Amino acid sequence: MKELIAEAAEVIHQSKMTLALTGAGISVESGIPDFRSAGGLWSKYDPEEYATIGAFREKPEKVWQMLRDMDEIVSNAKPNKAHIGLGELESMGLLQCIITQNVDNLHQAGGARNVIEYHGNSSTLSCLQCGRKYSAKDKQGEFPPRCECNAILKPDVVFFGEAIPGDALNRSFMLASTAQALMVVGTSAVVSPANTIPGIAKRNGAKIIEINKEETHLTHSITDIFIQGGAGEIISALVAEVKRRLGSCGNG
Repeated sequence: MKELIAEAAEVIHQSKMTLALTGAGISVESGIPDFRSAGGLWSKYDPEEYATIGAFREKPEKVWQMLRDMDEIVSNAKPNKAHIGLGELESMGLLQCIITQNVDNLHQAGGARNVIEYHGNSSTLSCLQCGRKYSAKDKQGEFPPRCECNAILKPDVVFFGEAIPGDALNRSFMLASTAQALMVVGTSAVVSPANTIPGIAKRNGAKIIEINKEETHLTHSITDIFIQGGAGEIISALVAEVKRRLGSCGNG
């Protein structure tokens, strides 16, 4: 693994445009199970019944039963070593943007500033009737949370049946087409449209660094460096190796 981490660190060190594509796997170490896993949300709630925008508009009180469970898990989660490590790479000028499928706000809590969120963010709520916005923290303990106009609030996450924000798509595609390195962390990259990002980057000459616990469809097709294991340990080691290289350059 040391050789792979050294190889990945060199790619990141040399790259002028590095991106990270992250999924549920990066937040598992923070105590947030993948929704699709055995202990995940979809094993308890049928997404067609609880996670579509139609279901929310029709029966928001019912949908908030699921959202309350999700909120209890997400609101207590803290950024792990992987989130913090990516934040460090950004502050060092070696990671230009994170494209995430997660809604947990842990990248920002870990220090990252330039984050494109495909599926929104659960830290804020909006009123579909009058457009007012609220912090989820300000509405904690209120079930279901209501707007001043008395309508039930919706978390600013993308439900099934809602479009991925156009700005997020356009920015991510533009960045992927100019990337020199792409880190794929904690995602199998099978869900559209995130699954298109590695291909776009690869076609434009980017090196693909994949960090996952298991092999994916990318591993033997477009991945250049596959480092198998937990994201926290690997990214911490990667950041330390990048710092070592920066230090030796400075001393040279």
